[in-house]
Amino acid sequence: MSVSLYAAGMARPESDHDHGTSLVQRAVDAVNAYMVEHDLRVGDSLPGEGHFAAELGVSRAVMREAFGALAALRLLDVGNGRRPRVGAIDGSVMAASMSHAISTAQVTVAEVWDVRRTLELQTAAQAALHRTDAQAARLVALAEAMAEDIEDMARVATHDIAFHRTIAEASGNALMTQIVASFAPLMAIAVPAAWRTRTTDSDRAAILERHRALARAIANRDADAARAEMDAHFAHSIGVRLAIETSAVRRSAA
Repeated sequence: MSVSLYAAGMARPESDHDHGTSLVQRAVDAVNAYMVEHDLRVGDSLPGEGHFAAELGVSRAVMREAFGALAALRLLDVGNGRRPRVGAIDGSVMAASMSHAISTAQVTVAEVWDVRRTLELQTAAQAALHRTDAQAARLVALAEAMAEDIEDMARVATHDIAFHRTIAEASGNALMTQIVASFAPLMAIAVPAAWRTRTTDSDRAAILERHRALARAIANRDADAARAEMDAHFAHSIGVRLAIETSAVRRSAA
């Protein structure tokens, strides 16, 4: 099937002045349309720059820029010496946008955490219903690893991020998994800062037990308990964390 750059009412540019961003955007739209029209799936190959340049009547330079834009958005997987392939969904794109929004004061850390809390209550409940035995065992192991490495905040943060990512994966919803993954850069800054505010052994022990209880609820396939434990986890830590995290994230972004 031939791809028409000027389908659906798109007019041809009237002068060379229009041959920059407008042509690249139209080329991007055409490649996206090609993937939809040909029912391509992750990993499927597409024609190269030369094919699209000829079909669309644009230069290879335009197609190279269009392919680069699609690759930056992870919509295409491109590499030297091989044809481009359909890319897989990738939370890093959402993460970059979220970090930009926070650093430019378009959204607050509190707003991000409100979205995260709402989402993760659902992932916890779904994980209890759909988790595999391996995922349940991994959650229990990660909760214990946090306790074992409590004096190393970097390792605790790594375990904590993996814990929440595993819950999202266990939910069986690929989009939930990628959205939760997009919080990872923010958590990498915020979690160590938040844990450092927990100066007493009893306070840290309470947080660790929340993670253990959540892991147990999911392992026991108790969706109501998993949701309640996740809600309690956020309620227990959200107040102090938000103040510390907002400061830490802004310093990092500066």
